[in-house]
Amino acid sequence: MSVSNSSLTLVPTPIGNLDDITIRAGKVLEDVDAVIAEDTRVSGRLLQHLGVTRPLISFHTHNEHRMVDQLVRRMGEGERFALVSDAGTPGISDPGFLLVRSAIAAGLSVECLPGATAFVPALVNSGLPCDRFVFEGFLPVKKGRRTRLEELRNEPRTIVLYESPHRIVRTLKDLVEVFGPGHQASMSRELSKLHEETVRGGLLELHAYFTSREPKGEFVLVVAGADR
Repeated sequence: MSVSNSSLTLVPTPIGNLDDITIRAGKVLEDVDAVIAEDTRVSGRLLQHLGVTRPLISFHTHNEHRMVDQLVRRMGEGERFALVSDAGTPGISDPGFLLVRSAIAAGLSVECLPGATAFVPALVNSGLPCDRFVFEGFLPVKKGRRTRLEELRNEPRTIVLYESPHRIVRTLKDLVEVFGPGHQASMSRELSKLHEETVRGGLLELHAYFTSREPKGEFVLVVAGADR
């Protein structure tokens, strides 16, 4: 009996600790015809950890527009795929949306398993209100960046951002200038990994902390909303 009858199953993968994979996710990966992966090397290590052998199909930002029609056609012919990202839930600041939308438009069945995503533990662990929040993902790198920050300054909900180690100091500097040095925030990195760290305080404090050391890992920045 098939674990999932869906043409496309989105399978969240661990954000760090491979033991965070769910039993159900492992069964789906073992059951599908092929696994659509953001980076086949990363996903190959996960499959090896699970003892699963399945063909891997490369699907990422640079080829998704070229691949999507082919994948939808194959699903229409009866193949069942699992879609994974390098870490977390596919489609959350990762490739996936285009394939999901196209599969639904073609009348195919799509299912998403519950599982890991980086911003949820960072938000809950921040100590900031999490009853209402807005997920912004990555800020624009250049065009529109300052404008977006100015818009967020009046956002009453807690704000969640993703950032790379290469831009985290710059982003904190920009936030200090727009939100103010004492505006409260929390920074989490390397969630579920050996060097997991969460630092809380004013934006200027966080900027000073990460300026004094070499930032490593992927960052989740949780920023307090404007006074309600």
